[in-house]
Amino acid sequence: MTQLDGVVKPKTKRSKRFLESRAPKLTEDVKTAMIMKGGNTSQTITQALKDIYSLKKPNAVLYKKKNIARPFEDSTSLEFFSKKTDCSLFLFGSHNKKRPNNLIFGRLFDFHVLDMIELGVEKYVSLSDIKTSKCPEGTKPMLVFAGEAFDTDNEHKRLKSLLTDFFRGPTVSAVRLAGLEHVLHFTALDGKIYMRSYRCLLKKSGCRTPRIELEEIGPSFDLVLRRTHLASDDLYKLAHRQPKALKPKKKKNISHDVFGTKFGRVHMQKQDLSKLQTRKMKGLRKRKGEVVAEDQDGQAPKVAKVES
Repeated sequence: MTQLDGVVKPKTKRSKRFLESRAPKLTEDVKTAMIMKGGNTSQTITQALKDIYSLKKPNAVLYKKKNIARPFEDSTSLEFFSKKTDCSLFLFGSHNKKRPNNLIFGRLFDFHVLDMIELGVEKYVSLSDIKTSKCPEGTKPMLVFAGEAFDTDNEHKRLKSLLTDFFRGPTVSAVRLAGLEHVLHFTALDGKIYMRSYRCLLKKSGCRTPRIELEEIGPSFDLVLRRTHLASDDLYKLAHRQPKALKPKKKKNISHDVFGTKFGRVHMQKQDLSKLQTRKMKGLRKRKGEVVAEDQDGQAPKVAKVES
């Protein structure tokens, strides 16, 4: 590829296809996450990164080598790796004396850090510690957020949005009942965030609707909120902007309720009831010498006798 006046021009068909895959699209690809560890990590953080990678696969890239980086001080290395691997999400793990067992969740917009939140791991149970059958790779999880803080506190609201963006997986048009088998539950209580992972078991209930039981499969985290780097309201609004081609076109006299039911409004012209065809009965026939007179509004006919 050659670069002329700031515009990269491909020389081969392969480089042309590569640039087309990285170009902006109306329907963007599935968001991928890069998972990396810092220059100093503990065994807990190393195993936690591997477990989260197993939940995120195949839409994730795991870096096994250490990366000496401090995202809150300098994020240029993260932006470089993001542009290299075309990832818009990242998870960075580190460990030091001041902040032990750190996990930094973040996302990028236009290959620049949008927002990131640092969480400290206080208690951790890995996937291998819970001896149960696991969900298949690539299963789309159901996300459940419990706790008043997720609706009232600004930092917890942004954390909810970030975790939803990180674990939501690909967008699908339909899901079968048997495919709803993985649940990620986040609870905000007393200044901590509890993350649990469950597998849905469909049991016989004696009727058409099955009875559902939850079985914990791991990993399990007890997290505490530490540092945050949140985008400004203007930048956050810009990152959520949609192209005009994707916005649904408004149709006149059509509305939808909260359940998605479609309602239409029909406008009818004023009807002349004097010309309405009714059943032909002998009692409604006009007699000789009678004149049909209309009301002032021109709707209800009246019969008047004409005297000779």
